[in-house]
Amino acid sequence: MYFTDRGIEELAARRGEEEVTIEWLAEQLRTFVDLNPEFEVPIERLATWLARLDDDED
Repeated sequence: MYFTDRGIEELAARRGEEEVTIEWLAEQLRTFVDLNPEFEVPIERLATWLARLDDDED
């Protein structure tokens, strides 16, 4: 288990029953980067990865 899995597990436990929109998630990511600019690159990579999940792989 990676250290980050703890945060993922907490997220699922605390908010697992909620329904959110992609717009809400995007706004939360923007706010997080505003407060933590050192995480801009990893958040950008995560957002791009999520955006492209359904793309066909060649």
